[in-house]
Amino acid sequence: MPLSDQPWRVKLTDLDTGNILFESSADFPGGMICSSKRYYIRFGLDVWSAGALVFHHEHNPRDRDVLVQLPVGTLGDTIGWFPYAVKFQARHGCRLTCAMGPKLIPLFQDEYPGITFVTHQEINPEQFYATYNIGLFFTDAENIFQPCDFRYVGLHRTAGYILGVEPTEVPPRLSYTDDTRPIAEPYVCIAVQASMHGKHWNNPEGWAAVIAFVKARGYRVICIDEKPFHGQGLIWNHMPRGAEDETGPRDLQERARWLKHCSLLIGLSSGLSWLGWAAGCPVLMISGFTHPLNEFHTPYRVINYHACNSCWNDPRVQFDHHDFLWCPRHKDTPRHYECTRLITADHVIAVIATVPGFEADVKMTADGTSRKDP
Repeated sequence: MPLSDQPWRVKLTDLDTGNILFESSADFPGGMICSSKRYYIRFGLDVWSAGALVFHHEHNPRDRDVLVQLPVGTLGDTIGWFPYAVKFQARHGCRLTCAMGPKLIPLFQDEYPGITFVTHQEINPEQFYATYNIGLFFTDAENIFQPCDFRYVGLHRTAGYILGVEPTEVPPRLSYTDDTRPIAEPYVCIAVQASMHGKHWNNPEGWAAVIAFVKARGYRVICIDEKPFHGQGLIWNHMPRGAEDETGPRDLQERARWLKHCSLLIGLSSGLSWLGWAAGCPVLMISGFTHPLNEFHTPYRVINYHACNSCWNDPRVQFDHHDFLWCPRHKDTPRHYECTRLITADHVIAVIATVPGFEADVKMTADGTSRKDP
């Protein structure tokens, strides 16, 4: 508001709830007024000068340019959040632009021709009527960037709350450069790597036993991680013995192709599990680090409630992005990583056995070996 001899009065209102969010004093001479809230609100803006209403605006994105910014470098987060941007466009009829990492744009671009996809370097901020930033806000005690703490509603559903759309999860449609089946035999994909050690399945015998079980039933086991090993310092996680190596710097559409046709993905709370969800394959997720509400629903979730669990969704602890060995409750004690260390191979195998059709294409012989159906 420009400085003026006539005092201003400014009011910001939430039109959907009828709450007045801000009202200036009667002797406001001028200056900047900005709502503290950074998520979607259908604002009403009213300005008076010398007692007369001189400006009125009701927030309405219809037929306007709107930007939704998704962080760079996060596969699972982007896959989980993007469908809520799609819901926003459908609800408001806006001209939607989505900013995301360049490697993820090909996953969606052909399937959503009504959305403009850009990298963050290509954004022209002055173009947009409204901009919404989707993220995980760990220290947002005043709910400035999100209407409720994401740890209460789930990693992906927080985007629904930020954008003011219905938070029910919906997987995005994926674009494929080649969606043919990569191998003829029935196969199971595994993804054993994650961004931090607490997300790994830290049972030292787990992967070997599960791979042996799956292979004994006639399935090939394909590892689709980006890297065959990953870690820091003295802590490294390697591709399990017995898996076939399809790791490497492949594009995400190729990994989605493998997932689209697999009988099952066995993974962690990591990006490739989200990619499997979007590709439509059954996903068995092994995680004690997060509570099941944190990710998409899968009937094949494996968590051990007898062990310490769900620290990621505990607002009483502060996540440290820089600590690869983060374990806020039991670090450097005998209980370090018990959330997944105490998930047994028997537990995972029992859940695999509940996947419909898992043994539909193989039959067991009397000596315990398997043969494929003709």
